[in-house]
Amino acid sequence: MAETNSQHSNRIDPKLESGPPDVFGHPKGLFYLFFAELWERFSFYGMRALLVLYMVDQVFEAFSNSDTIAAIVYSSYGSLVYASTVIGGRIADKLIGYRRSIMLGGVLMAIGHFVLAIENNLAFFTALSLIIVGNGFFKPNISTFVGSLYPPGDRRKDSGFTIFYMGINIGAFISPLLCGWLGEEYGWHYGFGLAGIGMVTGLLFFSSGINKGVFMDKGLPPDPGLIEEKKYGIKVKHWVPILAFLSAPLVAWLISSYEYIAGGTSILGEATLVNVLFTALSIFILGYLTYIIVNVAASERKKLIVAVFLTIFMTLFWGFHELSGSIITLFSARNVDLWLMNAAQTNALNPLFIIAFSIPISALWVWLSKKKINPRTPYKFAMGLGFLGVAFYILFLSKNFASGAGMVPFVFLIILYMLISVGELLMSPVGLSKITDLSPKKIVAFMMGVWFLSSAYAFQIVGIVSKQLAIDNLEGGNGNLGGSMETLAIYTGGFESIAYVAFGGAGIVVLLAPILNRWMQDVH
Repeated sequence: MAETNSQHSNRIDPKLESGPPDVFGHPKGLFYLFFAELWERFSFYGMRALLVLYMVDQVFEAFSNSDTIAAIVYSSYGSLVYASTVIGGRIADKLIGYRRSIMLGGVLMAIGHFVLAIENNLAFFTALSLIIVGNGFFKPNISTFVGSLYPPGDRRKDSGFTIFYMGINIGAFISPLLCGWLGEEYGWHYGFGLAGIGMVTGLLFFSSGINKGVFMDKGLPPDPGLIEEKKYGIKVKHWVPILAFLSAPLVAWLISSYEYIAGGTSILGEATLVNVLFTALSIFILGYLTYIIVNVAASERKKLIVAVFLTIFMTLFWGFHELSGSIITLFSARNVDLWLMNAAQTNALNPLFIIAFSIPISALWVWLSKKKINPRTPYKFAMGLGFLGVAFYILFLSKNFASGAGMVPFVFLIILYMLISVGELLMSPVGLSKITDLSPKKIVAFMMGVWFLSSAYAFQIVGIVSKQLAIDNLEGGNGNLGGSMETLAIYTGGFESIAYVAFGGAGIVVLLAPILNRWMQDVH
C-alpha cells in the first residue's frame, strides 16, 4: 500500500524536494503512470478478448443456451466494471487517496486474473467479482492522478493525457494478440494467467515510482489523520481493503444468480439482479437531473439538456461498440475466414486503428478550426453514429461474399473496426471535454459520473443485443464455436438492424443539431 503523508515525506530524495526533473517536457511521474496503466489495460483487455469465447466453449458448455448465458454474464460484468469506478473514485477522494486506491485495485485485479486461471465455475465468478471491485479502485484514480501532476492552467496537461491514453491503447492492442495466442495454442487459462502477470507488472511500475519519490506529495490521502482513526478497533485505512474483499462475494452473487444458471424460473422474469439495480439507478439519476433542470437558471438549463442528450447518444454508441467483446468476437470465431490471427486476437484491431488515427484526427480539428469550419459537437456526434451505422451495414453485406460454409472474408471485419474507431474518435474525446463546459459548476462532478456511467449502461444494451443474436439450439452453437449458414444469417440480420438504429440515431442528432447548437451558446 502507498505510504501516508508522513511516511512519504521521509522517503523523498532531498535532491527532489524542488520536484523531480521533467522527462520529455512532462513530469517524470507521468511515465510511471503511463507504464502502470499500459500493463493494467494489457491485463484487462487480454482477459476480455478471451472471456466470451471461454464462457461459451468451457464454462457453460453443458447448457443448451450457452450463448444466452454468456451474453447475460458478460453484460452484467461490463456494467458493474464501469459502475464500480464511481464508488472507487469517491472513496479515493474522501478517504484513502489515489495511491492507496491504485495499489488496492491493482492487487484485487491481479488476484482476480490468477483465480480466473483455475478451472472451476466458483473460481470463475469469484475472479470476475475481484476484477470488478479492483477496477473500481484502479481505473478512475490513475486517470485523475495524471491530472494532479500538473499545476492549474498548465498547458502541458492535454499533451500529457494524450501520452497517457496512448499507453492505454498500446496495452489494449498487444494483449489480445499475446493472450489470444496463448489461449488458442495452450489453453484458455494460460491466456488468463498472462493477463495476471501483466497486472503485476503494472503494479511494480507504480510501486517503483512511489519508492523513487517521483510523485512528490501527489495522490496522498486528503486527511492523513482520518485514515489512522480506529473504527471498531480497526484503522480506517485497513477497513477499506477489508470491505473491498468482503464485497467480492456480493458482486459474484449479482452476476451469477439468475434463472439460466439456477436452472429454474425467476420472479424477475427475463431480468437479472443487475438489470434491476441499473433500472433503479436510472430512476434516481433521471429524477435528480429533472430536479436540477427545473431549478437552474434558463441559460444553464439549456446547456444541461444538451449534456444529457450527448450522454444518451454516447451510450447508444458504446452499446454497439462494446459488442466487439461478445457478438463480434463470436461472429469472428464462427463465420469469419480469419488469417494471421484468431477470434480473440481480432480485439486488437480497434486499439490499433485508434493509435493510427488519433493524431491525424486531432490535427484535422486544429486545421478545420484555423479555417473556421470545425463542425460543432452535435454534428461530430452525428458523424460518429453514421460511421458506426456504415460499419455494421458493411458487415451485414458480407453475407453476399460468404463461402458455402458460411465464412465471410476477413477484410469485412477489418473495415468494421476501422470505421468504428473513426466514429469513436469523433465522439468520445469530444463529448468528454464538452460535459465539463455544459454542466453547471455545482454538479460537474455528478455529470462526469453520469458520463462515465454511460459505459456501464452501454453493457445493458450489449446484453439485450447479445441475447437476441444468441446461437442457441442450432447446429454449430450449443457450447462450441463452429459456424454455419444459419449462424451467418442470424448474425448478419442483427448487424443490419444495428446499422438502421445507428443511422436513426445519427438522423435524430442532425435534426436536433440547430436547436442543440443554439442551446450550447458559447460552447463549440
